[in-house]
Amino acid sequence: MPSADPQVPFAYRKILFICHANTSRSIIAEALLKKMLRERALHDHLAVESGGIAAYARDGALVSLDARLVLRDEGIHISPDSVSTDLKRNRHMVADADLILAMTTEQVHMIRNAFPEAEHKPVFTLKEFAGGHGDIEDPAGRDENFFAACRDEIKACLERAVERLAPVSNGE
Repeated sequence: MPSADPQVPFAYRKILFICHANTSRSIIAEALLKKMLRERALHDHLAVESGGIAAYARDGALVSLDARLVLRDEGIHISPDSVSTDLKRNRHMVADADLILAMTTEQVHMIRNAFPEAEHKPVFTLKEFAGGHGDIEDPAGRDENFFAACRDEIKACLERAVERLAPVSNGE
């Protein structure tokens, strides 16, 4: 759990990324943001999780090999044993989140409609939170180049969004 530092004001303490099955996009976003926070020495202040929201999301589905490979290109190792999280079975994750970032507008509507726990929480698409608009297309069933492009799109959004998530210290 992130430690509280009264010197540094954080708008959010726990961020939840969502996509349909939690095997590609939300996993990529979670891993990339954790890396960015570590690089900025902010990983003790913000918790980051991810989960799937679709009817076919399941606890225990293996993370996509292509997602793991494109993360490896970023210096991030995701174990071959890493598995997905079904938010329908882990509703506490939605209840505990301070900010929910979805990959698509459809997923924003899905979480609002299916999870009363999200009623008063900020829920955005990742692109919207980063100052843009539109969806991050699902790479499932696509080739490795599409996965790399998806990773790069998520990374670009996170680079813009990270400044909204964590204040910049004047001493560093």
